[in-house]
Amino acid sequence: MSQHRADSHDIIHVRQARENNLKGVDVDIPKRRITAFTGVSGSGKSSLVFGTIAAESQRLINETYTSFVQTFMPSMPRPDVEVLENLSAAIVVDQERMGANSRSTVGTATDAYSLLRVLYSRYSTPSAGGAGAYSFNLGEGACQTCEGFGTEASIDLDELLDWELSLNEGAIKAPNFTPGAWLWQTLTAGTGADLDIKLKDMPQQMLDRLLYAETGKVKLNGANMSYSGLITRIKTTYIHSGREIKQAHIRDWIARISTTAPCSVCGGARLSEKARASKINHLGIADMTALQVSDLMEVLKQLQIPPAAPLLTNLCAVLDAMVQIGLGYISLDRPAGTLSGGEAQRVKMIRHLGSALSDVTYVFDEPTIGLHPHDIQRMNRLLQELRDKGNTVLVVEHKPEVIKIADHVIDLGPGAGVHGGTLTYSGDVAGLLESDTATGRHFSTRVPLKQSVREPGKPLEIRGAKLHNLKNVDVDVPTGVLCAITGVAGSGKSSLIHSTIAKREDVAVVDQSPIRGSRRSNPATYTGLLDPIRAAFAKANGVKPGLFSANSDGACEHCGGVGFTYTDLVSMAGVALPCEICEGKRYKSQVLAYTLDGLNIAQVLDLSIEQAMEQLNIKKAEALLERLNQVGLGYLKLGQPLNTLSGGERQRLKLAINLGKGAGTYVLDEPTTGLHLADVQRLLALLDEMVDEGNTVLVIEHHLAVIAHADWVIDLGPGAGHDGGSIVFEGTPRQLAASGTLTGTHLADYAGAQ
Repeated sequence: MSQHRADSHDIIHVRQARENNLKGVDVDIPKRRITAFTGVSGSGKSSLVFGTIAAESQRLINETYTSFVQTFMPSMPRPDVEVLENLSAAIVVDQERMGANSRSTVGTATDAYSLLRVLYSRYSTPSAGGAGAYSFNLGEGACQTCEGFGTEASIDLDELLDWELSLNEGAIKAPNFTPGAWLWQTLTAGTGADLDIKLKDMPQQMLDRLLYAETGKVKLNGANMSYSGLITRIKTTYIHSGREIKQAHIRDWIARISTTAPCSVCGGARLSEKARASKINHLGIADMTALQVSDLMEVLKQLQIPPAAPLLTNLCAVLDAMVQIGLGYISLDRPAGTLSGGEAQRVKMIRHLGSALSDVTYVFDEPTIGLHPHDIQRMNRLLQELRDKGNTVLVVEHKPEVIKIADHVIDLGPGAGVHGGTLTYSGDVAGLLESDTATGRHFSTRVPLKQSVREPGKPLEIRGAKLHNLKNVDVDVPTGVLCAITGVAGSGKSSLIHSTIAKREDVAVVDQSPIRGSRRSNPATYTGLLDPIRAAFAKANGVKPGLFSANSDGACEHCGGVGFTYTDLVSMAGVALPCEICEGKRYKSQVLAYTLDGLNIAQVLDLSIEQAMEQLNIKKAEALLERLNQVGLGYLKLGQPLNTLSGGERQRLKLAINLGKGAGTYVLDEPTTGLHLADVQRLLALLDEMVDEGNTVLVIEHHLAVIAHADWVIDLGPGAGHDGGSIVFEGTPRQLAASGTLTGTHLADYAGAQ
């Protein structure tokens, strides 16, 4: 150990790291350099970078707190590693979505809004008061009607009504409101609506009464009955009732028709009347935050307020960093919870780019997610800037463009799960390319532009799409083929597909959004695999299946079947410690005495999907296990908590479930997220198989390998935000490479490197 110290303080020494699947990894990481961590999905990259290095740095920082704080904060467990030397404070900039807190916006998350509030408190006319008077998170600044949220619950009338039909023809698209039904009779009799006129031709006064009439009484078939307008009844019965809706079809219907509308008083500005009245150059603070960042910069540069020069310089520096990082198309009033994983990570970066701190370890988790090849170059410059300020930059990445700029590369593998966890390469990029590793072998691999494409079927028509920045888009999306939707981040790809095709009832949307479920949820429970496993255990042991559920009779009574005891630290991340009684196994000791094929239920849940395929002899589980392995999740453990899965893993889990549902239309949102170059080839084979089985597969993608392999490409742009929102190309990948669009230019470069 003494010789490590003699080497230098400029190297992080890791010895015998054994977190998760790591098999005693020994590695040296240079400080104040960019180190890329590579390897197939599940090889152990995150276990080394996040679970070992970042976790130990965080633990050591927590131990420096005063004894008073430590009294209320249980000590975090030390990662399973023998030696970790020369660590510096680690800042993790990950892809975790920024929560569903409706009060958090891009402006509040980057501090840009704080600077704007100071600007308005000092230089607006008339002034509403101090900076707090412009905060929608404080009582003095918030709109009293919406309490600073800017929205109120509403109902999408186009989802609820068919304007081309009359009431007698079934214009109301709601359960229990078919013509002649009891609720339909009370509604139409009470509101006195014309039953034979098309809704689009109904007089406004009659329509308003049909929809919004207050509760009243009407005589129907000789009896006094209560009635209320359609919207009034839906809101009181379902939306504002506070009761849980038990029928699945009603829940789905409510989700489909529910929407939010801007507050009727503040118009979505979130602010009090006084704050809304304050202007600088005829613009209110809400007007400023509604502008896309690149436009807001131009507005601020035009301001002639000499005393505000230092404040404006700081504010413009934040906004310029957002433009440089590829976020110039978003606005400061955008709710933080609506950002994609990649956008959220880049917003978090903003806080650190202007930081006065140096000699910090920055840890990034695939910072290029959601970025067009055009934007990756800018991301690379930012990583280099952080390094050049004297910081250590650790990047978990799959993209060759990012790996190329690393000063050092650490490759883990050779495979995933139990087949990974060993150091396969440590050195510079040139050495990686010569190494016999999966990363080295696939580094220069290029998927060829498709020579012959499939014949499309009858198209899915999109007409007049206007959501967000879309400019009244008309486009025909071919069916029965693999179709890629491309364009720079913010060009309108997701808006186009998610506001149209993805809303259709027969379309399966397979995205990276968090999976609903608690700490108890895992791949076995989420996919339904646990049901046949429990049944097999029950049959083999002559007991009830409920015993083998950690959410039911078999749960450890001390931890309630969670396996951990959690301490919520309110202002900090909570701490989870293994349950002292079941030692994390989740079940009562008597349940663990029952076995199936020599394994107890905890041991079965500790199997990877790949191991389960080999060791479990449960007929009803075979098809689903095969699909999970097919989508590249063979390394995942059946009992791994869902909240530990990456966005890409969550998406592939959803894809495996949907694959069993037969032919249809699938929308996949960046399915290459988290995939190694070798795994992308496997994904393409799976997408081909899906199309060949009669499905239509739409992929919203930046990965040039997927675009090259598509049958048809729809490219949006030409830029982001208001510079995007138009179709700039429709055709085959070969035609796209010759088109001259931004995507086409990068595809041509990619194809030229073959």
